[in-house]
Order: sequence, then structure tokens, then C-alpha cells
Amino acid sequence: MFSFFRPGARSAASNRPASFLHNIEERLGLAVFVFALSFAGAHAVFAHEFKVGHLEIEHPWSRETPAGARVAGGYLVVKNEGNSPDRLVSITSDISAKAELHQMAVKDGVMTMRQVEGGLEIPAGGTVALKAGGYHLMFIDLKRQPKKGETFPATLTFEKAGPVTVDFAVEGLGETGGMDMDASHAD
Repeated sequence: MFSFFRPGARSAASNRPASFLHNIEERLGLAVFVFALSFAGAHAVFAHEFKVGHLEIEHPWSRETPAGARVAGGYLVVKNEGNSPDRLVSITSDISAKAELHQMAVKDGVMTMRQVEGGLEIPAGGTVALKAGGYHLMFIDLKRQPKKGETFPATLTFEKAGPVTVDFAVEGLGETGGMDMDASHAD
């Protein structure tokens, strides 16, 4: 078995030279190995996390914007592993003149978007997802257009944990950052 590691080896079943990947088990093993490596690499590219205090910020991302766009959205997940709530109170970034926390909602069949005043609570032991259709960040008066494949920094400031600078990965138009876009808040 695994005679491909010994040059010039011969198969026990015949008198012919053993070749690299000569049987189905070796081919299947290599295919599974390559498949597993592709997922490991994808995780490293798409998932990035940041930590401050008891808070873990997962996969901050934004979408590429078309030429002339003045705003961009920001999305991420915040997990609070602590025993007391915290609150996201401000956002700043060099990519825009200002950044705000917004909430989208549908009331009586009409979609509205408004700035969230007073910050967003991150419950103790809970998780809050900022995503399209719910809570999200708005980068307003863009100084440059975010382009697919690049990153840009932003500083999130929490009431108790304090500030943390994170890198927003810019994805293509229409992409979802690997997030389920149906829910905006989970505990």
C-alpha cells in the first residue's frame, strides 16, 4: 500500500510498476484532502474576528458600491460572552465623513430606515447580528468607493468594552457576506 512513495516500486498483485495514484482509494483520499483544504482556505479568507473585553466581533463586511454612490452599508455579528450587557455607542471610519447605526423595519407594508439613537444593546450572553433588512451600519458621504476584494478600517466604540478597530472586507454587489439575511437579532 502507498507504494507511490517508493520510486520504482512494483505492485504486489502484478509485475508492473506501481504508479502515483494507481488505485481508487488513493485517488479518493487525495480528493477528500484537497476538498478539505479548500474549505480551510475559504474560512481563513472570509471569516475574520476581533475581540474587545467580553465582546467578539465576527466578519465585518461591506459591499462594493457603484460609481457615484454616497453611502455604503456595514454588517457584522457581535457576541457578548460576558455576564453584563454592553452597548455599541459609536462608529467612525476614514472611508466616510460619518458613520451611523441604522435600523430597517417594515410597518404597514412600508419599509422605513432610521438612525438608532442611544446605541444598540448587546445582551449578556447574547448575540446581535447587523445585516441588511435590520440593524446595520451606514457609512455616509463616502470619501472613496469601496472595491470588491479590499478592506477598510472602522472603529466601533462600546460603552463598557471601549473602542476596537476592525477591518471591513468588501464583497461584490449582491453578495451577503455568508450571512443569513432573514434575521437581524438573535439571542
